[in-house]
Amino acid sequence: MKHILFSLFVVAFFASCSAQINGSLNIDASADVTLYAALEPRMATLIRTLSRVGGGTGAQIIDGQAIGRSMAVAPGIKAASFANVNSSTIEGAISLYRVDEFLALPSRAVATRFITYEQNGEGGQITIHLDRSSGPQIIPLISRDVVDYLTALMAPVVTGETLSRADYLNLVTMVYGKPVADEMAAARIRASIAFPGPITAINGGVATDDRAEFDIPLLDLLVLEHALAYQVSW
Repeated sequence: MKHILFSLFVVAFFASCSAQINGSLNIDASADVTLYAALEPRMATLIRTLSRVGGGTGAQIIDGQAIGRSMAVAPGIKAASFANVNSSTIEGAISLYRVDEFLALPSRAVATRFITYEQNGEGGQITIHLDRSSGPQIIPLISRDVVDYLTALMAPVVTGETLSRADYLNLVTMVYGKPVADEMAAARIRASIAFPGPITAINGGVATDDRAEFDIPLLDLLVLEHALAYQVSW
């Protein structure tokens, strides 16, 4: 299956991992990001099983180099390079031409763009918005296989189904067991981003001078019980 390793990584990344993102946004809207992500044990076992079902050996759950090649052709990405720390942990770097072109859909396709960037004189503003109407359209821009695997996890971010966080965890518990559901509930993504100037306003994070810190429950991303909305002005 084309891009299967990248798809498995994205499933794991959204579903159950410890991840740290560090990056910088430049005044011309380009951006550079580094990522470190490690699968939690139960999800690693699940992904290994899915890999074997798909024809893989399951020995190396994540292939960093394959992920880099797949991400390099996603909308808005200038370059991407990843390597393995071990079989279930990767680290790498991504360079974006413009943040507002990353996974961008035609304006007629969604009411609100995934990422909006505005530059006004010496200041600017970036807004990130994801909801159940845009999620099922944005995810396929990464890979159709991602949709297949997130559908296997019954994630509303691709199915568009209306589920609460509690209802979704109950569903995952019934299908994959409570340990996997518990890992999903505990998984978070932490991001630290530097902006072109001192931050004057922030929604969804904490600012110190020109740097914003975000701590996002990954379950919020999987379920989208409420739209995810983050905004930074500088």
